Amino acid sequence: MDTQFLSKALVSGMGNNRNRKPANESADSHAQLVHRLKSDLTHDIVYYTSATGSAPARDFLATCPPKVRAHIMAVAVAVAQAPPKRFAGGGYWEAMHGTMTGWFEIRSDGPGKGTHFRIFCLLDTEAAGTDLPLLVLVAGLKKTKGSIFSEREYSAIRALGEDYFAQNPRRL
Repeated sequence: MDTQFLSKALVSGMGNNRNRKPANESADSHAQLVHRLKSDLTHDIVYYTSATGSAPARDFLATCPPKVRAHIMAVAVAVAQAPPKRFAGGGYWEAMHGTMTGWFEIRSDGPGKGTHFRIFCLLDTEAAGTDLPLLVLVAGLKKTKGSIFSEREYSAIRALGEDYFAQNPRRL
């Protein structure tokens, strides 16, 4: 899908102009359309990198059992190719809610199904210098079956996301 063509078409006024909106509304509509079109594309998979050069998701994956690591990466590849909003999660790719709205998680069960592994992800259609939107692997956590992550743990994850979006071009 050629988003540049569609962007130029909208800017040049192609299409039905009978009910034109004021300039600021048109710009908002244009931005929303471009965002929607970009989110329909396949995504590149990247790791968030902190100012110190660490990549929390990559570091977490290195501690996971090999089968868990392979499963998480297979889900990430499938989601990125689907693209994400069209991926039927099957319980492995889930949109988060509450204080984590806007985040997604890739889920994998550990050996013996007693431990659950999670990679927290963001979708980024605004990253400068990229050809495709990004599926950003931010950080990971594990928990025992039946437990929940604390608000403190979620807050730490959200802080990484805020740091990620504070930079553009992004630190990858």
